[in-house]
Amino acid sequence: MTAVESRHDNAVETEEVTDKILTLPNIITFARLSLVPCYLVALFNNQNLVATLLFALAASTDFVDGQIARRTHQVSKLGQLLDPAVDRILMITGVLGVFAVGRVPLWVILIVVGRDLYMLYGGCVLLFKYKTRVPVFYAGKVATTLLFIGFGGLLLNMPLVPGLGWCEFSWLPGFNHEPVSWGIWFVYVGMIISVITMFFYVKAAAVARDKALAEREA
Repeated sequence: MTAVESRHDNAVETEEVTDKILTLPNIITFARLSLVPCYLVALFNNQNLVATLLFALAASTDFVDGQIARRTHQVSKLGQLLDPAVDRILMITGVLGVFAVGRVPLWVILIVVGRDLYMLYGGCVLLFKYKTRVPVFYAGKVATTLLFIGFGGLLLNMPLVPGLGWCEFSWLPGFNHEPVSWGIWFVYVGMIISVITMFFYVKAAAVARDKALAEREA
């Protein structure tokens, strides 16, 4: 077991990181991951309510496993890798699912999935090559929460709200005249925040990498 320094809510604290695998937070994270194929099966069988509930359950328990890990001092190396990875997997399958049933345009897919794949790859490189990681930014959590809520609304697909009627482009749901799920507005806001925070993550990752390299050479 090793002590590492982590930043949470702008405060610096020392937490113990364990090598254990079967911790309660990790079990919850594995359970979240197992809900992903269940959600997809329900969605593709036109069970919108069931798909929404499964997706919401998997998304909402992200907060639970993190809180349990910190409050019970069960932060693990596996959990530090697995928890954000499951978030990314859930986000990617969520957006691909609503795209597959025709409720979100392709450009949203490209931005959300591209950003998450990039973040997932960068996090793995930092962890395995440089033995370091970037702490989660609060703004990043806000963006993820907004996107989860938005995709949940698109999955439920009710109630539909009138479009703003600002244009006739079919690839801008909500801004054209067509009725759309209320969830699209959460997706737009969450997507904007997630793209902005990505640049802060990239900067923090570069600092963490340089620090790890300096420690190796010391």
